Amino acid sequence: MADPGSVLVVSAHAADFVWRAGGALALYAGRGAAVHVVCLSFGERGESQGLWQREGMTLQGVKDARREESTAAAAALGASVEFLDLGDYPLRVDDAAEDRLVDILREHSPDVLLTHVARDPYNTDHDLAHATTLRTRMVAQAHGHDPSTTPLGAAQVFQYEPHQPEVCGFLPDLLLDVSPVWDRKLEAMRCMAGGQGHLVDYYTDLGTRRGVQARRNGAPAQVTHAEAFRRTFPSVGSELR
Repeated sequence: MADPGSVLVVSAHAADFVWRAGGALALYAGRGAAVHVVCLSFGERGESQGLWQREGMTLQGVKDARREESTAAAAALGASVEFLDLGDYPLRVDDAAEDRLVDILREHSPDVLLTHVARDPYNTDHDLAHATTLRTRMVAQAHGHDPSTTPLGAAQVFQYEPHQPEVCGFLPDLLLDVSPVWDRKLEAMRCMAGGQGHLVDYYTDLGTRRGVQARRNGAPAQVTHAEAFRRTFPSVGSELR
């Protein structure tokens, strides 16, 4: 049996990975892959509107709620998750946080990395998550960095679809069929409803529309839902496909 491999996600906020790549994570976890999510922040300031509407809510209360929601969502997808708690609006990644992420990359040795697009003018936290992913990937590959650990291989970095793709210049080159695990993604999205419940319908609709586009691009008729990604580096193969 082939090694199912491993997947690692660098998510700026505690829900981003659910909306944008939950289907991919559930799909790979279902194949036996090790799937791990690193949330750089809880999204406690700018990504938790519903929680702040509760009477008496505090910053720590929002963080605690987001941790609980995100942990439940990751479990629904079959993934593990950890939180670096670097703040949001703005996200700030210092040297210690970068070093920690390099350690995580070498520890998990992912075959595939998932993260944000390079430019999101609506939320520059996403830009920083993208840049941090590429920078720490580079360091994790360096043989001269901490010779006591194994360097990271040439893990492909897939950028997942931003909330407003046209403004971000997002041009997908992969429509991933997530129809078999759509129920698990929907369960995970509902876990995040306390803070951002309005996005459940939005991303349900997006998954359906991407499924239609997948069929128009040659997918079988039974494909109902898809997620869109863009490769950061060239793909390697022996066929034009």
